[in-house]
Amino acid sequence: MLPAIASIVLEATGAQSIENSSVIQSLWSGYGHIVRLSLSGGAYPSVILKHIKLPEAGSHPRGWNTGLSHQRKIRSYQVEAYWYQHYAVDCAQDCVVPECLSVKVLENETFLVLTDLNAAGYDARKSSVEARDIQACLAWLASFHATFMDTNMGTNMGTKADGLWECGTYWHLDTRPDELAALSDVSLREAAPLIDQKLRQCRYQTLVHGDAKLANFCFNLNHLTLEFSLADTTLGVAAVDFQYIGRGCGMKDVAYFIGSCLNEQDCEAMESQLLDFYFSVLRHRLAEKGLGVNVLELEREWRDLYPVAWADFHRFIKGWSPDHWKINSYSEKLTKRVIEDLQP
Repeated sequence: MLPAIASIVLEATGAQSIENSSVIQSLWSGYGHIVRLSLSGGAYPSVILKHIKLPEAGSHPRGWNTGLSHQRKIRSYQVEAYWYQHYAVDCAQDCVVPECLSVKVLENETFLVLTDLNAAGYDARKSSVEARDIQACLAWLASFHATFMDTNMGTNMGTKADGLWECGTYWHLDTRPDELAALSDVSLREAAPLIDQKLRQCRYQTLVHGDAKLANFCFNLNHLTLEFSLADTTLGVAAVDFQYIGRGCGMKDVAYFIGSCLNEQDCEAMESQLLDFYFSVLRHRLAEKGLGVNVLELEREWRDLYPVAWADFHRFIKGWSPDHWKINSYSEKLTKRVIEDLQP
């Protein structure tokens, strides 16, 4: 490790030395790496270093390598750094995130030094899920959405997203004109602005994670419970990767998460029970926080927007990768219904 980088880590952690390092993963399109560093002589046995280094010319795995794509990625890393510096502190035990120890921004590099969730017990990753895993992640999302819930409904000024995306999620329409232009589904392409508008104009807004897929959740198997209780504040799950956090309807995260870990048959068969569970936790968390939100009104609005949020992502994925496994009959059916409901 270069001395200048090691110096950033040692200053942030108070450690005496870096004993070893291992690359966890490369960032999308060659924009850097995420590295685990083992330390000695300080308060942290290990930390995570997210090293973002902007390439002179990127190469996108699916060919989406445009100036807009590059600018979107640059903005996403700025947003993530701002999130960790100014917002993450508000996340409690019911929506665990890493603690940010340092942010250093140089000419074309950014360094985020974060606490290691593995060292905190969240050392399991899942490629397939059981019921308790889904519940833990949905409870995390409900707790997160309650934490950042808009408390000034109707004015469009409640949930502050200063420094974050004005419209959260990595697929939102304003940043995806190339994928929209490539979309061969004419009815969906024409309905895309109305779908986006319906989500943007919903009365109840919060901060959405923006990339709440299964791969971005870390599990503590010792804390996962077979029987979930609303009294549980330690959920056995934490989340990472806040590049696309911003203002939005919580159904964006919920629909995207469910689609990331269940096949189309289970998405359809379990839709009602999963939404029932999410809203039961959301109601409980909002009541705990005493925010004065009309939870029945919120739930009514967001349940109606669940298929709209699903159609919004479906619009992106069909334009981005027409042969993607997430394009299925359930998604097509939901989207068709949404488009029909939008007709005057």
